[in-house]
Amino acid sequence: MPRTRKVLLALTSHDRLGDTGRTTGFYLSEAAHPWKVLTGAGHEVDLVSVRGGRPPMDGVDTSDPVQQAFLDDPRISAQLAATRRPEDVDPADYDAVLYVGGHGTMWDFPGSTALAGIARDVWEAGGAVAAVCHGPAGLVGITLSDGSPLVAGRRLAAFTNAEEAAVGLTDVVPFHLQTRLEELGAEHSAAENFAAHVVVDGRLVTGQNPASATGVGEALAEVLDRSAEA
Repeated sequence: MPRTRKVLLALTSHDRLGDTGRTTGFYLSEAAHPWKVLTGAGHEVDLVSVRGGRPPMDGVDTSDPVQQAFLDDPRISAQLAATRRPEDVDPADYDAVLYVGGHGTMWDFPGSTALAGIARDVWEAGGAVAAVCHGPAGLVGITLSDGSPLVAGRRLAAFTNAEEAAVGLTDVVPFHLQTRLEELGAEHSAAENFAAHVVVDGRLVTGQNPASATGVGEALAEVLDRSAEA
């Protein structure tokens, strides 16, 4: 029986969608659906956000029983009320980091050196790194100890330029996620707009959009189980 693994869900602390006057944050389904899969597989899930405290949420749909269960879970509820900052997290405690999406990530994930440091240390200790939708904005900031970008030469999925155009935010986001990842040497893999699409490249697990959240959780659970059996 594979041993219990610990997974850290990374959440944005940014709540403004550029100059649109609209709010943003982490996309609830992209945290809740992987959480359901991972905890169902016997793993333990913790939360961290860029600035700590209560992170802003977006895309809340309480008619989705998985989202409601996530919000109602006592352990998750307590952490959401006061998430830890990356500076207060010991990377050695975790077997994987999952960067949750939401447009807010585009503003604060890339510049969070402390969050990137956690993921780098987990990766270099043989752990997994995962991200979904705009969550791969966090991958942009991860440089390994040899000076190379984590994503260089690796296949991955992320919210595409075409999807950004389809939601009318091409000129709002601070950069184009697909383009930036490709500039760092990633091999970006895309499916049709808003279709579920998950890419696994060794210990890197990525999903294209909200529809990919469950699949990211399932793929990450498989990666963790393989590593536990190794």
